[in-house]
Amino acid sequence: MVFNIQQHERKILQLISETANELDFPTYIVGGYVRDRLLARPSKDMDVVCVGSGIRLAQNIAAKLRPIPRVVVYKRFGTAMLKHRDLEIEFVGARKESYRHDSRKPTVEAGSLEDDQNRRDFTINALAVSLNDANFGMIVDPFNGLEHLEQKKIKTPLEPGRTFSDDPLRMLRAIRFATQLNFKIEPETFKGIRSYKDRIRIISQERVATELNKIMLSPKPSVGFKLLYDTGLLSYILPELEALKGVEVRDGIGHKDNFFHTLKVLDNAARKTDDLWLRWSALLHDIAKAPTKRFHKEHGWTFHGHEVVGARMVPKIFRRLRLPMDGKMKYVQKIVGLHMRPVNLTKGEISDSGIRRLLFDAGDDVDDLMLLCEADITSRNEEKVQQYKKNMEFIRQRLVEVDEKDRLRNWQPPITGEIIMDTFGIPPSREVGTIKNTIREAILEGDIPNEYEAAYALMLEKGKEIGLSVQSKGGKVPTDESVG
Repeated sequence: MVFNIQQHERKILQLISETANELDFPTYIVGGYVRDRLLARPSKDMDVVCVGSGIRLAQNIAAKLRPIPRVVVYKRFGTAMLKHRDLEIEFVGARKESYRHDSRKPTVEAGSLEDDQNRRDFTINALAVSLNDANFGMIVDPFNGLEHLEQKKIKTPLEPGRTFSDDPLRMLRAIRFATQLNFKIEPETFKGIRSYKDRIRIISQERVATELNKIMLSPKPSVGFKLLYDTGLLSYILPELEALKGVEVRDGIGHKDNFFHTLKVLDNAARKTDDLWLRWSALLHDIAKAPTKRFHKEHGWTFHGHEVVGARMVPKIFRRLRLPMDGKMKYVQKIVGLHMRPVNLTKGEISDSGIRRLLFDAGDDVDDLMLLCEADITSRNEEKVQQYKKNMEFIRQRLVEVDEKDRLRNWQPPITGEIIMDTFGIPPSREVGTIKNTIREAILEGDIPNEYEAAYALMLEKGKEIGLSVQSKGGKVPTDESVG
């Protein structure tokens, strides 16, 4: 196993070594940077541990760099951080920690390198590389982390119960590392997560969401969600997803396991996109199948309206997990709410009006919606799979054809409320909404073209029908260009 570092990284390590020796601070690189470099993975975060003052070491190093970087000091934690080229380097004095049962925030006191390695979450993250003159470059490995890297194993350095009880976020980190690195969680460590899973309650939702997002962005995110289920953590974090697990059979009729179907859709989407929020859309697309599940003797199992109910569930889930409630949530809500539309279009004659409405409702997100719909094809019947794929490809072609003709992606109506109010001399009112809806429906149904003149004529016609009179404009009828 080779420690792979670039030339500029070698130079900064040499500078850290020289400065630490001047201060007589035994110094080491510890943690994720060491792990990732041994795995030949990119890493932009470097943790430097010294037996002494990490803040002083950082300040002395910064003074030797050109241009002199800003040193950000966190006195409460005894740490300092500086940026050098593409690296973020954190300096901290070696320490030992003790925890209260109701908090993951430790009581910290100065310690040795051994103390610092003992407090690490996993053996592969407790590896240290010496920056000291006497043994520069030597790997300090008290917990067989190198062997565990070779074995692709996630294991706690100390007894798992102590590690996870002290900081329950480490349970999620174990699952996240297993997912990102394609490692296995060692049996005793796995058992420790199951035993201490209820401790996850003391972790803030923001920290939970951060780990979930990293799992979501992994090459095969289903690995992480299966582990969350198998360890029992999923019931605390996303109970709505866990509720999809299982198959119910009545009168000899069963339905598919919607939990495993969802994970398959998520993996399918992950192969096509790195977009975090589209992956969230895949995870939540069938989230309402548990509350909408019904059995009918004539039809078997149904999940009518699950897309509508699911869209209503999205804000609650985002709010609980402290995920962004801005456009990101709205995007996921829209994709979840629309994900059955392309499928439903293929069940009958695919009309231009149906395509127009899909373009109107999906807007610029229509391509993402179609990607999810294609990821949603998970049948074991290869003949069905090929037919579903052909259907989706046909919908894509029709979307392009209708959009080129009618220009409805992110469509703005040619007649605004202001034009209606100005034309008829009326204030904001129900009549304005009625006319706008009439114009929109006529364009979506193809009764009139998506053009100003046709929409203006329909506005006048509808206004007259509901008893409105055109205000005098000196005999001039406005054109599209004259409205501004």
